[in-house]
Amino acid sequence: MSGHSKWSTIKHKKAKTDSQRAAVFQKYSRELIVAARLGGADPAGNFRLRTAIEKAKAAGLPNDNIKRAIDKGAGASGSDNYEELTYEGYAAGGVAVVLEAMTDNRNRTAGDVRSIFTKFNGNLGETNCVSWMFDKKGSIEFDKSVDFDKLFEAAITLDAEDVQDDEECYRVITSVENFQAVVEGLEAEGFKSSTAEFTRIPQNNIEVTDIKVATSIMRLIDRLEELDDVQNVYANFDIPDEILQQLEV
Repeated sequence: MSGHSKWSTIKHKKAKTDSQRAAVFQKYSRELIVAARLGGADPAGNFRLRTAIEKAKAAGLPNDNIKRAIDKGAGASGSDNYEELTYEGYAAGGVAVVLEAMTDNRNRTAGDVRSIFTKFNGNLGETNCVSWMFDKKGSIEFDKSVDFDKLFEAAITLDAEDVQDDEECYRVITSVENFQAVVEGLEAEGFKSSTAEFTRIPQNNIEVTDIKVATSIMRLIDRLEELDDVQNVYANFDIPDEILQQLEV
């Protein structure tokens, strides 16, 4: 988790090409479509849609794109028939990997995912082969301009499970069941989150100190995240900073 978080931070600091930006926009659009299809087009009554809109706006998705995606999902225009799927497997070094996808062609997606695992010394596994190693949680991030002590007090009062002081942000961790209540409760107290989403937190991490193994892992993660159908990738590795900075993937 920590290794993956560090890598995400490094990637976010890199310049994004137009093609990468388009791929990111496509992922957010799919989430908007599915959220609207499942819960309706009104974000006031559809918490998943409301959080999807906030994430899309934070990523720079234009308002017109957001509206079109919601209209698609709500049936105002022809809607793509996306289904949500989970794939699991192992990267090099025995690192567990879980990825969440939205696809309109599960055979294509499964083939693409399997090919990437094979290419980078991993193995795509069966359902539940590694997902039991991860706990599904709510994750709510806040800019560091927020008063940490006040955020901590408010979050714990709302029965959040943990409040973390990370390098780039403050993060409130909740149970899945209590996620919406904590998000809305903190908003009512004046705390506006930068992101609010579900995540998978590994129960244990595997420390990776071999550069070749670390390179294979990060290339696998990177290529999976670049797939149009893949929404999120989680893994239980921890790569020390000095190794992570040396990687060329």
